[in-house]
Amino acid sequence: MNFSRDEVEAAQRTVYAAMPPTAQYAWPLLQQRLGLQVWVKHENHTPAGAFKVRGGLTYFEALRAAGTVPGVISATRGNHGQSVGFAARRQGLSATIVVPHGNSVEKNAAMRALGVSLVEHGDDFQAAREHAMALARDQALHMVPSFHRDLIRGVMTYWVEFFCSFSADEMPEVVFVPIGQGSGFCAAAAARAHTGARCKLVGVVSAHATAYLDSFRAGKLLEAPVTTRLADGMACRVPDAESLEVVLREADDVVAVTDAEVAQAMRVLFADTHNVAEGAGAAGLAAAMQQRERLQGRRVGVALTGGNVDSEVFARVLAGADA
Repeated sequence: MNFSRDEVEAAQRTVYAAMPPTAQYAWPLLQQRLGLQVWVKHENHTPAGAFKVRGGLTYFEALRAAGTVPGVISATRGNHGQSVGFAARRQGLSATIVVPHGNSVEKNAAMRALGVSLVEHGDDFQAAREHAMALARDQALHMVPSFHRDLIRGVMTYWVEFFCSFSADEMPEVVFVPIGQGSGFCAAAAARAHTGARCKLVGVVSAHATAYLDSFRAGKLLEAPVTTRLADGMACRVPDAESLEVVLREADDVVAVTDAEVAQAMRVLFADTHNVAEGAGAAGLAAAMQQRERLQGRRVGVALTGGNVDSEVFARVLAGADA
């Protein structure tokens, strides 16, 4: 998925009208702990607490330019829904979001605070998504997908920020990117191509939601059950076909991290950087920690993709629980 310079600059103008670039740091305690330099891109510092808000801004900008819609609907486990709510409010549009039963209490509250009409349906994201599509047909609403070129165009602005901050000899050699529905990974691949960055991109999935890993290994789309209790942002049962094509073409590898490894990474991020990470937000660091023996002496990049974790869950994780 390629973008012209004009497309990228237009996305940057749209995103930066609502938020500044986010910070990135090579935290000394992380380097001490892992024995390698780890650059953390802090997408937990956006107005919606996660990277997806960037894509919502560019998607809704394009939607407004295309004409009038009566309202929008989408499905989410949380961060995509906050992105839709944030951007829809800026464009004066009503938004309905479908979430599965048992979704994050605080993510639900954050979506409602943005003016979203929240509907609970099904036991997982795929069921919520299918219900949202049915409601879109019945109520003549515009269905905002989880994967779309205009979403990627906004999300890639954070990876452009990241890659453009390094000279060629300072660039991280390996960058770990969590995979949910794939927009974050596809944006990283697009930004790598756009900037000419020379680094390996490694996708990270939950060991309890392995659809993208199984598909990557098989070279074709495969479904997989979801049992993760912590990394809800990676709770994908059915890969997006277009996103999977990018992963198959651009990923140097895909690795899986367990809920226990994610929980440990959440604790490490809080102890070493005093940043709060949700499960998916800590997955990149969890992968770096898992792979650190073979990464010794190399520079590594990870994205802290979001910090929207329920207080009760985070308290249990800090106390030593896995989920």
